[in-house]
This record gives sequence, structure tokens and C-alpha cells, in this order.
Amino acid sequence: MGFLYMDQYYLVLVVPALIISMIASFRVRTTFNKYREIGNSKNMTGAEVARYLLQSNGIYDVQVTRVKGELTDHYDPRKKELRLSDSTYSSVSVAAVGVAAHETGHAIQHSVKYGPLALRSSLVPVANIGSQAGPTLAILGLILSWSVLINIGLLLFAAAILFYLITLPVEFNASSRAIESLDRHNILMKDELQSAKKVLNAAALTYVASALVAIANFLRLLLLAGNRRNRD
Repeated sequence: MGFLYMDQYYLVLVVPALIISMIASFRVRTTFNKYREIGNSKNMTGAEVARYLLQSNGIYDVQVTRVKGELTDHYDPRKKELRLSDSTYSSVSVAAVGVAAHETGHAIQHSVKYGPLALRSSLVPVANIGSQAGPTLAILGLILSWSVLINIGLLLFAAAILFYLITLPVEFNASSRAIESLDRHNILMKDELQSAKKVLNAAALTYVASALVAIANFLRLLLLAGNRRNRD
């Protein structure tokens, strides 16, 4: 009977969230691919934009480096490295400039001690454990009818959910800083700025989708646990 409930909750909660996630991933790739074909009028590469914005904000201790892959761009606050992917580092496309500016936004957040970023960074170890071990322990507890194991799993998973939720304002704020900086320093023209916004908005949806998938899975396990307790 438990597996019947699992199937019902999976279909009602998790499947719709997964569909939204796939749509978001498709949209970010198609949007990025569209605007990666359009160069910016200043002919600046993603790396050049990142370095310029860092210096413009008085940040001289962050290195801009290259990392393999496509859309693997990220900022590492521990090593103070702004890592740009092959599709961003040397590209002069509007998409590349937008992504580079977004990652620079994270470096600026770190520099000004933006609270949500600091909180997210502190949660990384717990979130990694929670996202992997939490669901596994909760499901194992359901199979074994062991309430303590279920509760531990749900608690760990909840920490991962918190990480996903805190990520949203961090990412939206980084994009906001990116657009504001590109506009203030006249790096992109008005129409180019609108294109960069579309790229960053599409990317933001993937974070929203990831949070929805995590929340849907958490609610599913929470409901299964409630059903288990009602039967005991």
C-alpha cells in the first residue's frame, strides 16, 4: 500500500516539478544559444568584462580563470576565483557578457558581505549531505518502519531545501547587480542589455525549478511519513 501512496505523490508532486525543470533547462539553453550568436558592440570578451567590473568595484584579489565545459561558470568564494566556461571566457557574445557579469555579481556580493551569500556558503556542507543522504535515510526508514530514521532523513533533507531557497535571492540579486553594472558602465547598449536580461532571466528559472523539484520530493516524503504514522 505504501508504494501506491508513493506512486500517487510522485505523480502529483514530483512529476510536474520535473517537467518544469526540463522546460527551464531547455529554455536556458535555447536562449543562450540564440544570443551567443550576437556580439556586443564594444567587442569585449566575457573575461574582459569580468575583470573590468571587478576593478570598477574595487575588487583586486579575485582571479578570473577558465573552466572547461559550457555554462559551467561559477564564483568560488573560498579561493576567490571567478571561473568562466569555454562558452563565456573568450566569447564576445551578448550572452557571454551577461553570464560573466552575473558571476561577477557574486564576487561583488562576497566583497560587500551580502548576508544571503554568506548564509548559503555556510550551508553548503550540510546541504550536500542532506540532498544525498536525507531522501535515502527517509525512504529506508519508511521501508523499515523506523520513525527515528525517517525523522533524521527529513531533517537532513530540510537543510538542503533551505539551501535551495536561500539560493534564489542570491542568484536574483547577482543578476540584478550584473544588469545594473553593465548599464552603468555602458558596456552594453540598450538593446544588448535587454538580450542579456533574457539570458539571465532564463537562467534564473532553472534555480526556481531546482527548488521546486527539491520541495516536491520533500513534501512527498513528508506525506509518506504521515501516512506511515497514521497506520501505526
